[in-house]
Amino acid sequence: MQNEPVHVLLADDDEDDRNFFIDALNELKINTVISVVKDGKELINHLSQTDISLPHVLFLDINMPYKSGIDCLNEIKKNDRLKDIAIAIYSTSGSEKDIEETFIKGANVYIKKPDSFPLLKKVLSQVITLNWQYHTSGLNRDTFLLSL
Repeated sequence: MQNEPVHVLLADDDEDDRNFFIDALNELKINTVISVVKDGKELINHLSQTDISLPHVLFLDINMPYKSGIDCLNEIKKNDRLKDIAIAIYSTSGSEKDIEETFIKGANVYIKKPDSFPLLKKVLSQVITLNWQYHTSGLNRDTFLLSL
């Protein structure tokens, strides 16, 4: 997969956060293709299309209208076609309850949204270049929360 682009899907209802994310990703020297959805309902509709390439990594906000990130996570993990997508929870929430719940429900990593552009670039670089096969096989609570 070295020359293939990494397909990234961002589900976030905040327009400023989406633009911040896209700008940071575009500045990285990583071959990526990004798709963006604005809420949980749009995310599930997008992933339900059988003619799309599934993302390698889904950045999933928790607090979204119509369908929360946690509801989306539940639906994705119950769907045989979608359950192996690497899911990075990407939220302003740093609550232990949210971290614990998303870990138990099968997300792969939890990222508290960085408040600076350089930090966001660092986070995206780390997550997108992560060896997901290794990371998911050795997943534990200590490696779930991405610390910078």
